[in-house]
Order: sequence, then C-alpha cells, then structure tokens
Amino acid sequence: MAERRPRGEESEKTAAPVIVRRSKKGDDHGGHHGGAWKIAYADFVTAMMAFFLLMWLLGSTSKYDKQGIEDYFNTPLSSLLGGNEGTAAARPNVIQGGGRDMSDTRPGDGKKAQQEPAKPTLTQATMAPNDTARLEQLKAKLSALIEQTPALKAFKDQIRISITNEGLRIEIVDSLKRPMFATGSAKLQSYAVEILTQIGASLNDVDNRISIAGHTDAVTYANGPAGYSNWELSSERANAARRALVAGGMREDKLLQVRGLADVLPLNANVADEPTNRRISVLVLNKAAEQAFFRDGGRTSIDEALPASEAIPGVVSKLKVSTRSAY
Repeated sequence: MAERRPRGEESEKTAAPVIVRRSKKGDDHGGHHGGAWKIAYADFVTAMMAFFLLMWLLGSTSKYDKQGIEDYFNTPLSSLLGGNEGTAAARPNVIQGGGRDMSDTRPGDGKKAQQEPAKPTLTQATMAPNDTARLEQLKAKLSALIEQTPALKAFKDQIRISITNEGLRIEIVDSLKRPMFATGSAKLQSYAVEILTQIGASLNDVDNRISIAGHTDAVTYANGPAGYSNWELSSERANAARRALVAGGMREDKLLQVRGLADVLPLNANVADEPTNRRISVLVLNKAAEQAFFRDGGRTSIDEALPASEAIPGVVSKLKVSTRSAY
C-alpha cells in the first residue's frame, strides 16, 4: 500500500503556477525622450531664419527692384531678352546685357539694340535740385532777416517772396498809405531805400544772376515831356532799385537785366490804380532761366563759370561786329 502524503504537501504540488506581468508606465511617451524632436526644432529654427532673411531683403529693396523682380516672374523670357517699356528690362536699375534684342523682329544691326540717351539741350534745361535748394535757403534767410530786422519787419506786408519756375522772386509792392515812389516820380522813398539796401548783401549768398523789373499801374502818365509814359517811368524806377541794391552790397557783376514793364503784368487787372500793381520785382534767376536768357539772345553755348560782367560783353561785342559788317 502506497505511502500517503500529507494533504498540505499535495496541494502545493498541484497548484497552478502564478504568472506576474509587469507593465512599464509611460510606454506611449517613450519616443519623446529620443532625438526626433531635435530634428523638428532645427527645421523650425531654419525656417524662421529664412523668413526673417526674406523680410530683411524685402525691406532693403527699392520699389523699382521689386517691380523688376515681379516683371521677371510674370514674363521671365521677355525680361531677359529685352522686353518693352514698362518691363524690368526697360528700367534703369536692371543691368542690360550685350547682344541683339532677340524679341525685336525688325531688321537692323544687332549692335544698335541699346540706344544712347539723348544729350540734354538748352531747351530741356530744368531747375536742378541743388539750384532749388540754394534758392530755398536764400528764401529762408530773407524771411528770417525780415522778421529779425525792425526796419524790415515794419514793412513786411509789402515784401513778398516766392519760388517761381524762373527762380526766387522778391517783390516790394506799394501800399495805399505808403507808396515807394511819389506819383509820377522815379525817386525812392526812404523806407523803400532801407528795404532794398538791407536785402542787397544777402543776394550775394548765391552765384545766381539777378533780373530787376519795374511795374506801374494802368493810370496814364500825364505830366512830363512829350512821349514820356509808364514805360520810361517803370524803367527808371527799376534802375533806382538797382542803385539801392548795389548800395546795400549787391555785386554789380550779378546783374543780368534791368527792365521796365509798365502795366503789362498787373497783380490786379480789375483796378486801374491798384497800389500792389506798382511794384519792384527782383528775380534771382535759376540756371535754366539764365540759359534761356542767353539762348534767346543768340548764344548757343553758355559758360556757367563766367560771371555776368564777362558773359554780357561777349554778346555785345558780337553784335557790334555784325553791325559793322552790315555797312
């Protein structure tokens, strides 16, 4: 008979094995602790650097360059091969290549694809930027002089300063209670002499030449010798103003023209005896107006280095020679 084992020992032998399963926490987030995020971050930093570089380039590019780039991407072949007016190839900031314009179907020499710009002539003369700046500075100085000088500030309502297409115009106009000249006279009143002598030296600040004009109202000149009219009166008043300016320090070699215009350029044409129509106009000519003056006088070239005192006698001498040869 087999030996009988104790019950406790038998139960231990027949019991099922216990399997313990251990799970790691955070299995789903294990990839975050790898190196993939570094690659994504590097791509982000690179993209941001490229973005800011693009913004910097756009901010430092002129509108003409931007237009040229736009034209290139719209019509790249047209821009590269020459293009038409209005495209990037026609703009001065785009560098033109050599050779014949392949987009031009007209017969001709390919070497003539680039035309030289026409040389500026006297008729194309305009007011240069530096010339404008000089006249603007002179205007500012005269305006400050009027405000700071009691002898001028008292009559500032009769002094008018403006920039025109011919240069800087300084006008001294009559007042109803304070005329510059006695009726029918070419003698300046003392206050008008003071105004002209005060601004005379300031005109030497620029090398531009001066034109002086006298103006009268439309009232007929009745007193005086036969044939004497507002033409003679306005001319004599302009010369009186010239003498006052020279006495104030203006160089005589700056003077280009003294003329009397009578009543042909009134400020108020509706009133025959309007006081403001009686005025002296001092015009500081810009370079374009100077060139036009000499061109209209028969000169084809102008030496800007010569002062008016040397330039005008040259014209007069030529006129004298032509007059002698005519007899």
